[in-house]
Amino acid sequence: MPVQDPVLRNDWIAACRAADVQERPVQVTVLGERVVVYRNAEGVHTFKDLCIHRGAALSLGCVRDGNLVCPYHAWEYDSSGACVKIPQLPPGQPIPGKARALPYACEERYGFIWINLGNNRPDAIPLPEFADASFRNVIWGPQQVEAKPPRIIENFLDVGHLAFVHEGYLGVSTHPEIGDYRVLKDGNGIRSEEISIFQPDPDGSGQAKHVYYTYEILSPLSVKFTKRDRETENLMSILLTVLPVDAASSIAFGVMSFNYETGMADEEIVRFQDMIFAQDKPIVENQKPEDLPLDLQVELSLRCDRVSIAYRQFLAERGVTLGTA
Repeated sequence: MPVQDPVLRNDWIAACRAADVQERPVQVTVLGERVVVYRNAEGVHTFKDLCIHRGAALSLGCVRDGNLVCPYHAWEYDSSGACVKIPQLPPGQPIPGKARALPYACEERYGFIWINLGNNRPDAIPLPEFADASFRNVIWGPQQVEAKPPRIIENFLDVGHLAFVHEGYLGVSTHPEIGDYRVLKDGNGIRSEEISIFQPDPDGSGQAKHVYYTYEILSPLSVKFTKRDRETENLMSILLTVLPVDAASSIAFGVMSFNYETGMADEEIVRFQDMIFAQDKPIVENQKPEDLPLDLQVELSLRCDRVSIAYRQFLAERGVTLGTA
């Protein structure tokens, strides 16, 4: 069933990895809508995954001469969604004007295919690392999560759990304290000041030390943190973006960016992130209520929760309804 959240339907949503869209069409579900993604010489295109003739899934078809071909009766649709061939019609008989697929706005960016169900083109979220030659970018995901996007995203923004859920990797329970910091809201968006975090081995040297996290809220479904080592000025950032599959389940994607040599292959970096995310999943999938409370009196917050508080206020100001209460 389609999810009727006007804010999210009019925003860009990362639907799949760009590398997964090759010769054959791909089916994705975005806010309960079945969508077909395909590639031709003009680029990437997305339609409602439905042939107007008898309701077949266009994603089960193929791409022929740049056209998307329905698997049921071989009707062909061009990049605009217009039907350009109906094999069953006698020669010379015109194709009915109603014979069209419903297109959605889409863009290929940051290693993903972004879809806008409202068919508008809002500004893209910024990710300057992706175009910066000094950074190495690694695509992460997809990761299926039986939770709603706001809970997944707030967990990513939660600095207080690192010493416990990710002990030995991103923190240690003997150093759980989080110093106070401010959240800044200006023309550059919403971001935290640097937050000092004690980690057991943040750079692979075996030396425990403090590193400094900055969190950014980019959109209702996309957030980012940057980790800075003040001794080396090494920077590592992760963009997290979440696809709302339907009203209750999600898929998480990410871009991990490094301005230094990690000593790890892409596959090793992805495996490490998979392991970290696997530690978070049971927490997020079992939180109650499933909907993120936007009333700040419902749950008890601390000063170290300033970023998640800012995210809840951001969702309330935008009017996001999916996954909020």
